[in-house]
Amino acid sequence: MAVEYDKVKRTRDLLSSFYSQDASQTSAPTNTTSRFATLDTINTTSFDADQYMNLLVQKSNLEGLLQRHVEMAAEIKNLDTDLQMLVYENYNKFISATDTIKRMKNNIVGMEVNMEQLLEKIMSVQSRSDGVNTSLFEKREHIEKLHRTRNLLRKVQFIYDLPTTLGKCIKSEAYGDAVRFYTGAMPIFKAYGDSSFQDCKKASEEVMSVIVNKLQDKVSSESESIQTRAEAVMLLKQLDFPVENLKSKLLENLEQFLGELDLSKEITGMGSRESTNEGSESDSIPCVPEVPTREFVEAVHAYHVIFPDSEQQLVKLVQYLTTRHFEAARQQIQQRISPEKLSNRLRFIWTDVLLMDEVLPEAGVQDFGFEAACVAVSEYVASAFTHLLHEISDTLLQIQKEDGTGKEYPLGAALEATKNTLIQGSTKLLLDFRVVLDEELGLILKLRDMMIGWIHEGFQRFFRRLNDELLLLSGQNVNVNVVQQQQQQQQEQQQQERLQGDKVPAGVVLVISQLSVFIEREAISRVTEEIGSSLSLSGGGYAFDPAEVRHTFRAAGERFLQRYVNMRTQRISVLLKKRLTTPNWVKHKEPREVHMFVDMFLQELGAVGREVKQILGEGGGVVRKHARTESNGSTSSSRSNTNTTTTTTNNNNNRSNTNRARSQLLETHLAKLFKQKMEIFTKVQHTQESVVMSIVKLCLKSFQEFVRLQTFNRSGFQQIQLDMQYLRTTLKDTTDSEDEAALEFLLDEVIVAAAERCLDPSPLEPAILDRLVQLKLAR
Repeated sequence: MAVEYDKVKRTRDLLSSFYSQDASQTSAPTNTTSRFATLDTINTTSFDADQYMNLLVQKSNLEGLLQRHVEMAAEIKNLDTDLQMLVYENYNKFISATDTIKRMKNNIVGMEVNMEQLLEKIMSVQSRSDGVNTSLFEKREHIEKLHRTRNLLRKVQFIYDLPTTLGKCIKSEAYGDAVRFYTGAMPIFKAYGDSSFQDCKKASEEVMSVIVNKLQDKVSSESESIQTRAEAVMLLKQLDFPVENLKSKLLENLEQFLGELDLSKEITGMGSRESTNEGSESDSIPCVPEVPTREFVEAVHAYHVIFPDSEQQLVKLVQYLTTRHFEAARQQIQQRISPEKLSNRLRFIWTDVLLMDEVLPEAGVQDFGFEAACVAVSEYVASAFTHLLHEISDTLLQIQKEDGTGKEYPLGAALEATKNTLIQGSTKLLLDFRVVLDEELGLILKLRDMMIGWIHEGFQRFFRRLNDELLLLSGQNVNVNVVQQQQQQQQEQQQQERLQGDKVPAGVVLVISQLSVFIEREAISRVTEEIGSSLSLSGGGYAFDPAEVRHTFRAAGERFLQRYVNMRTQRISVLLKKRLTTPNWVKHKEPREVHMFVDMFLQELGAVGREVKQILGEGGGVVRKHARTESNGSTSSSRSNTNTTTTTTNNNNNRSNTNRARSQLLETHLAKLFKQKMEIFTKVQHTQESVVMSIVKLCLKSFQEFVRLQTFNRSGFQQIQLDMQYLRTTLKDTTDSEDEAALEFLLDEVIVAAAERCLDPSPLEPAILDRLVQLKLAR
């Protein structure tokens, strides 16, 4: 065992020395090893075999010692194998290195002879070159002297010809070349202008004074372009001419140019602008067509170069131009601009913004233009929804208009037209917005997420405004805050003018009611689906909430339908009130036929039926049934009073025959009233039967209240009885069993109310009553 351990230790030391392992990392203090010796310290250089064995014997049993022996034997065998491989690999490397050194030694042999030959050739070339230089030295110096003389003569000739050259530049209006020639000759004039070239200097200065005057004229001339004026100022500055007095004049020209610039023209195409990539701020400025704004930008650049201290004034000018750009865009937006034209307009503006930002980065035109673009694009989104709202309102207002034949606009056609306007208009809005969003324009890329949020919020606000608009069209007030009161008053005034009066047609309210139902049941789902497929809202923001809109229009549909019922009821109630207040019921003659007001009442109900038939479907079992419950008491104060009257009549045996007849009639109705209690007025449903019967029941209830305000003689009471009997017969065929019971109840209520207000409530004989009714029906 000890022999094997020594072998392993030697192998480990060899490997450690070969790989230069740091002894500090593998060794530990002696005292530490002795004090804290474990089974893991076998791989350290301070390994103590005796201590390790003692520790191993103490901690392991016989089987553990045998297992450890097998493991260590396997490890030793592996280490021997690794060592052999290591030695073999290093031996191959040594052999390869030896062969390489041999080849290098063989190749070097003979190189010294070649190097000596090369050195001899180089020395020969150098000696010959020195000989050539020596023989040509004198001639070369002479040539260089002649060349210097020739250049000097050229300069002298240029100076003498300068006045003539400047005169030619004046004729050809090449003032830039003239200034360049004169400034090039200035060093010579400064050195020799008072001696050799005095005449040339004087003649040149006279010509340059003419050029200065012409440049000043160009700056002052309004017919010259701004760029030409700026170039003239730059040339004057090169001539050391005091141009500060021209600074304010040129700035005034720039301001005047902006004031006269017309940016309201329609942009139909962008030429080379469309082929440029403006997806990022680092894009190079594209080549733009010849437009006035480009001339202005170039003039600003020249002005900035000439007057570096004029940044503040130029910043105001470029921001003013950007503002003018977006004001023109907003004016077109108010006139309902198409998405293609808006995209062209934004591309036109943003190209100018990039141009101005390149020539004057201190102005921060991109940030300024981005803020203005946010306002313009948000107004475009809001304006699109406003136009759609007006289209829906105009479609609804067609109901009260007449066509060429004198017939009113059909309610069904108006409802379908309004539905189509809403759905198709919403779809077209999304398509228009998609056209703008798909533009590969740097400005649109920045605005894309914000614009999608505005569209989502716009749909939410559009349906709120649509609800308010429908309320105004139906003649109702809109609950708004103080800030919106003025806008509401303007809207109400406009709606009154468009409605041509304060009276709102009931048919409009009925169409609005069914439109609200359509929005709640179908339109919101379709709009939500189209929004989801067209616009993906990323990064949060305001999202369209269909649940809120559905809740709003569900309540609105019920409210509008109830308003239609109330409007029709009020119209018929005026007829009923006039019927009861016109005659003198105390002196009424004996009834001979059904009163004509019944025909008028039925005509009004027929008109209602024709209206609702165009809009609403049949009930089909949807109408809520009238609930009946057993009653242990009276149903109204009138019935209580009747009961008291009847009890008094039964206890008084001395009454006249008239009182007996009255008692019999009241007892009959009291028995019917106390037999059951019925829920008469139920929630109005969106069906023909529910709407018509709700109006009938409300009218009969109103008629009952009007009856209670009158006093009847026997003939007047009998007239009311005859009219109600005729209504009972004519309305019976148009109602179901539940509505028939409610109708019977209300007709009886009218007769009971008339009996209570009658001086002699003697009813007509049934045979006479039936004969008069049949006579009316036969007619």
